[in-house]
Amino acid sequence: MIMTMFLQSLSLRKASVFLFFSFLAFPLHVSARPATFLQDFRVTWSDSHIRQIDGGRAIQLVLDQYSGCGFASKAKYMFGRVSMRIKLIPGDSAGTVTAFYMNSDTDAVRDELDFEFLGNRTGQPYTVQTNIFAHGKGDREQRVNLWFDPAADFHLYTIFWNHQHIVFYVDDVPIRVYKNNEAKGIPFPKLQPMGVYSTLWEADDWATRGGLEKINWSKAPFYAYYKDFDIEGCPVPGPATCASNRGNWWEGATYQALNAMEARKYRWVRMNHMIYDYCADKSRYPTTPPECVAGI
Repeated sequence: MIMTMFLQSLSLRKASVFLFFSFLAFPLHVSARPATFLQDFRVTWSDSHIRQIDGGRAIQLVLDQYSGCGFASKAKYMFGRVSMRIKLIPGDSAGTVTAFYMNSDTDAVRDELDFEFLGNRTGQPYTVQTNIFAHGKGDREQRVNLWFDPAADFHLYTIFWNHQHIVFYVDDVPIRVYKNNEAKGIPFPKLQPMGVYSTLWEADDWATRGGLEKINWSKAPFYAYYKDFDIEGCPVPGPATCASNRGNWWEGATYQALNAMEARKYRWVRMNHMIYDYCADKSRYPTTPPECVAGI
């Protein structure tokens, strides 16, 4: 039976048909892409504002005057890759935040990896803010203006996490790298599993131009769309040896650092589209944070 299903999946790939049950191509201890939203996720906040589309293969998040909404993975994960295709709020979205992140859900020693998409006034670029919490310490914000309209179509947003580094990708472009510099006394998230979360909410006290641009409720409701949920990592609870298994694909030699093409794209983003980097903010950090000196 398993062999039959495997052969069928190969046939479908050759026909370029997207197959959600592609977990058969991975070791059984590694979680892979779910078939539907509800297979691996649950609504955590305001289920009336999250609507399933296409049999649960896509969802719509809604923000109005009454509520935002959110969802989370049913399991936590150690290392791997998490991605979603997202189409952000079109038009006047100032004051809104669409977030996609991983979080250990622990208080004093929280680990967290954030994508936060900050709404804009019509015609202004969308800004994506990334942040990293390691062993309870955050405040590592970087902001990049996206070089395309993220509300016109779906784009792929990815968090990649292994023992060597964390990389945030927009489509195939790395926009942030956080290296493991534990040898220099810099904390790196590697001890706690993290869940996958997403929220759509109102934050007009800070989200757009530092809170100067307020949300225009006459434009509500606001909609964001998600599809192609992909989690490939070690689920927790799960086999204890999974996270330390250097045979996992994300620990391979190819993934220990950016390749030459990725490095060029990364430099291009930082030179042309980065608008804020905490490392360069002397008003907040008169002494440069050690991870900035060590290399990010």
